[in-house]
Formats: sequence, structure tokens, C-alpha cells
Amino acid sequence: MRIANLSDRAVLVAADHRAVDVHTASNGRFGPALADVYATWTEFLDWARTVDPSTGESFDPADLGAPAPSPRQLFAIGLNYSEHAAESGFAVPDTLPPIFTKFASCLSGPRTTVTLPRGGHTDWEVELVVVIGAEASKVSAEDAWGVVAGLTVGQDISERITQKAGPAPQFSMGKSFPGFGPMGPWLVTVDEFANPDDLELGCSINGEEMQKGRTADLIFPVPALIEKLSAQLTLHPGDVIFTGTPAGVGIGRSPERYLAPGDELVTYVEGIGELRQTFVAEG
Repeated sequence: MRIANLSDRAVLVAADHRAVDVHTASNGRFGPALADVYATWTEFLDWARTVDPSTGESFDPADLGAPAPSPRQLFAIGLNYSEHAAESGFAVPDTLPPIFTKFASCLSGPRTTVTLPRGGHTDWEVELVVVIGAEASKVSAEDAWGVVAGLTVGQDISERITQKAGPAPQFSMGKSFPGFGPMGPWLVTVDEFANPDDLELGCSINGEEMQKGRTADLIFPVPALIEKLSAQLTLHPGDVIFTGTPAGVGIGRSPERYLAPGDELVTYVEGIGELRQTFVAEG
């Protein structure tokens, strides 16, 4: 099942870019905003399985927003692939990965134009993104997939100069410029995947492959992340987890490479879809 945020309304999506408006089709029971749907996720799924989204109306993918537009909590995970840790000059984390946030104001839909900060070094990071579908506290790894609403594609766009500035790193500030958190194109429920723990992901710039990996190589896979996060705090419906990026980022290259005005960044995760970001200079 695919659920999307179309013009700020929750919709069920068919493969041929048709969508059924959730609020209208449910006679007001669910929605209209996607954030409202996450609050009653189990009941929503039971209803949604009775709906055929191919009977809906066609839509323009440019009108899609982030499939988790207003999370109460947004977690971002660092150094969660061994080769990325190596290219970043850090040891592989053994008990807990670095955890930070991207402020929710940076979230956007799958097809956007992003302004590059003047004088910056703006980098790319493809990531599998998890959206939580039930309140979760002290959840075991064995039970963790049961609290997941679904998966989507994310880019943890990062301005490296800001990220490293100051007496201590400013990860959250460097990763939260406007448009630095594109997500989408939609949320795909876990039952759609033969193995949700092993998905290909990658990105390219102007057609040149920059990153390619598999989520099977995560040091802390999705169930382990949920177990560790929920051991310390409560996860809420609609919360977001950016799970980490594989090797191939710009700062890890020799020479370093960063995004430039006119670049098109295409990001994908197997079984979900793709993002497309075009970059422009700050005016």
C-alpha cells in the first residue's frame, strides 16, 4: 500500500499515478491531513485495504509533499554503514550510533528546487527513512517492524561548513537549511517488501552515480534502531527516522566534491521510488 501527501491531503496511491482522497472516501473518518491519519494508523489500514486507489484521479507528482510532514520527533543516524564511517574518518560505532535531528522545517516533498547557501559545501546523503505508526516504548528488535507505518526515500542534504563550525559540531543546523530534508514520493507499507531489511538505495548527480548500497549493510538495522531509541524515549505515530547513508558522499572524495547550481540530484530506494532535487544559487 502506498500513502502520500498530495497538496496537504492524505491519499492512497496507485501505480499509474492515480490517487483516492482519504478524507473524502472515508466520509470524514480519516484525514484530511496525513498527520491525522498516523494517529489512528491501525484503524486506517483496516479501512484502506477495502479501497482500490486505481479508481482515483490522476495527479502531478510535483504536488506531492513529505509523507511525514510534521513529526513530533525526527531522528537522524550517523555512521551507520562501515564504509561511510571509514570515508568520514571515524571508527565504526559499536553500542550506539551518533543520533541527531534535522529540524522539521527543512522537510519537503520529492520534487523540489533547493537553494544552495552562499559560500557553503553542500553534500548529498541518500537514506532509507522509517515512519513510526504506533506509540512505542521499550520495543524489542523482534517486535520493532510491528510499530512501523512504512518506509520512504530521504535525502539528508548537509552543509558541511556549517556542520563543522564552532567549538562543537553543529550537525542539526548544517542539515536543516530550507529544503534539506526531501522525502517521498510516498510511504510504502512494510508488507509490500519481500525483505524490508535488504533494499538497494543510491543517488546520482546529472546522471553520474554517486552512491549505491544496500540496507542489509546497516550496522544498526531498522529493528535495532527502534529498540535503542524506544529504550530511552517514547516514539510517536508520525515520527521519522533517517537511518544513515552508505559511502560515496562528497566530503569523502578526493578531491572533495559538492553540489553546484544547475545540478540535478536523483535519489532512490528499491521498491519505493525516487526524489529529484534541482539546485540553484542563493540570490
